[in-house]
Amino acid sequence: MALVLTANDRLASHLSPDLVAQDRLVLCDLDGCLVSEGRAYADSAAFLESCGERLWLVSNNSTHCAADLSADLADLGLRVPADRILLAGEQTLAHLARLHPGARLALFASAAMEAEAERLGFDLTTDRADLVLLCRDTQLSLDRLNAAASLVQGGAVFWVSNTDTAHPGHGGQPIAETGALLAALRAMLTELHFESIGKPHPHLAALALSRTGVSAAEAVFVGDNPDTDGAIARAIGTRFVQLHRMGAPE
Repeated sequence: MALVLTANDRLASHLSPDLVAQDRLVLCDLDGCLVSEGRAYADSAAFLESCGERLWLVSNNSTHCAADLSADLADLGLRVPADRILLAGEQTLAHLARLHPGARLALFASAAMEAEAERLGFDLTTDRADLVLLCRDTQLSLDRLNAAASLVQGGAVFWVSNTDTAHPGHGGQPIAETGALLAALRAMLTELHFESIGKPHPHLAALALSRTGVSAAEAVFVGDNPDTDGAIARAIGTRFVQLHRMGAPE
C-alpha cells in the first residue's frame, strides 16, 4: 500500500532549511538524499550546516561503520560526527552483541563490518554458526551464497541488516542493496525466516530519540523512500519529508 502523506508531511524536490525549520531533531537518510554513488548533491552541505547538531543520519547502510562513513563524508564537504550516525549494519551487530555476547557468527559483509564484529567479541565462523547476518556483501559469490543457505537451513538464526532491494544511483538507476541478496536466498530456500532492525523497523530512529531526549512530535524524518523512510516516520510518530530528486549530484 502506498504511503499517504498527511497534512504535516511535505513532498520536496530538493533539500531546503525551511523544510525542517521548526523541528528540534532532523533524522535524515543518506543515499538518494545527501549523496549518490559517493558524490554529494549540490544542496547537501548547506542543508547540513543549517541543521547543525539537530541532524542525525539514519541509514540502512550496511557497508560502513559510522567513523569510516563520517570521514568519507567529510572528504565530500559533509560534516556529520560519527556519534550522530546510525547505520543498519553496525547497529545490528551492536544489537546482536547485546543479545548474544560471544556468539558464533557467520557474517556476510564488508571488511569494515567484519572488523567491527571482531571488536564486539563475536567468534566469526563459516561452520556451525549460532547466527547468520547478511549485509551488503559486494563479494557474495555463489559459493558464499551456498554457504549462507546451508547455515540457515541447518538452524542458525538468520538476521538481515535491511531489506532494501536497491538505492538510487546518479541517474535514478537502481544500485543493488542487501534485499537483492536476500531475494537470492529466498529463491533457494522454500522457507526463510529472518529478523531485521533496519528501516522500516523503528529501532534506529528510536535510538536517536532516546539519545537526544527529543520527542517524536518534535522531530522530522527526511528520506527518499516512502516504503522505508516514510514507514519508519509513521512507526515512531514523526513528520515525514519525502524527497524526490530529479537531478544527479555534483
